[in-house]
Amino acid sequence: MSLVYEVNLWVDRAIAEQWLGWLDDHVARVLAAPGVLGATVFEVVQPTPPAGQRCWSVKYLMRDQAALDTYLADHAPALRQEGIDRFGDAFRAERRVLAPRKRFRAGD
Repeated sequence: MSLVYEVNLWVDRAIAEQWLGWLDDHVARVLAAPGVLGATVFEVVQPTPPAGQRCWSVKYLMRDQAALDTYLADHAPALRQEGIDRFGDAFRAERRVLAPRKRFRAGD
């Protein structure tokens, strides 16, 4: 069963445009990992981001738990470190995993 790997990000406004350029490349590299089926980047508009920050939420669709486990063990550490090395503490990330319980469609 597919999972959503969600990464929520708070970025200092001073680096936001530079950070967004980096994010595009970062997402492409995550998508190259086996079992990553897709990604959507959302800008958080509500709740309003804290003063001096912009916020994004990236939702990665993972094929299954095994694909997520492989990504987290074999790819995530280096990819995360690249962001830390480049931007230091000018951003913060929180992650969670979402497992579908039931799918609804309009008209159901």
